[in-house]
Parts: sequence; C-alpha cells; structure tokens
Amino acid sequence: MNEKYEKTDERVARAVDNFMAGYGCCQSVVAAFADIYGLDDTMAKKIAAGFGGGVGRMRMMCGAVSAIVMLAGIDCGQTEGSDREGKSACYKVVQQLLAQSKADNGSLICAEILGLKGSEKATASYVASPRTAEYYKTRPCVAKVESAARIFAEYLKRKQQAV
Repeated sequence: MNEKYEKTDERVARAVDNFMAGYGCCQSVVAAFADIYGLDDTMAKKIAAGFGGGVGRMRMMCGAVSAIVMLAGIDCGQTEGSDREGKSACYKVVQQLLAQSKADNGSLICAEILGLKGSEKATASYVASPRTAEYYKTRPCVAKVESAARIFAEYLKRKQQAV
C-alpha cells in the first residue's frame, strides 16, 4: 500500500491541527490531503477558503463536508465533459461519503450542526468569528473536521486495498 495512504491518523491529526491554527473547516481537511494529489498547501487552502462557515459563512453545507466533496472530485472526478460514466462514478463516491458523514454527525448543514437553525444567529454575516478559547469550547467544528478527515482517509484506504 502506498505510504501516503497508510498515514491515516497523521492526516486526521493534521486536519485538526490546521483547524486549531485558525484555518476554516474546509481548508483544514483539504490541506491535510492535498499532497497526495500534487497540490501544495497554500493553493489547497486558497481553493478551500470560501467554503468556511457553511460556504462564505452563510451556514449552508458544512465546510468539512464541502472538503469531502472537493477531495472526492480531485480523487475521482472526470476530466472530459462528455464522460457521463466518470461523472456518475464520482457522484456515487460523493453520495456514499456524505451519507457516512450525515450518519456520523446528524446533518450536513452548518446551521443545523451549530444549533442555529431558525435562530437569528443563523443570519449570514461575512465577518469571521475570532478564534478564542470560548470559540473552541462552544463549537463542534473541530470534531466535524476530524470526522471528515477520517471519512476521507478511510475511503482512500478502502480504495487502495481494492487495488
């Protein structure tokens, strides 16, 4: 098995470390796997930057979940527009991984995960929350980052074992 695929716990820990260093959920997870695909850390974080806070802090799809989608696309996405079979294969992987995430976390939606659904706090603001000790105590985000990284790492392990 390829060494990059074997270091599952290290990649999960890297995703958590990224989040604790102030990166968004999506950035944290994508950057933890970027090297597998020849993507450097800076570019990975830039590509994923807008997905934080449930896409631009609008509390839609969780950033960690968005990372799973991005990584699946990088891993198995089709490159020819007419390749419907390849597109379908990628959609299948995305649906399987997101079903796992929803089963593990109860929702794919940022506002629901944060308990903001139906509250005034769910109203979108573009201003990023300061990363304070209180922020980390009250947010489940680090656990969602860890979950997303683990789900993707396990997918890669299964894929590599099937080869």
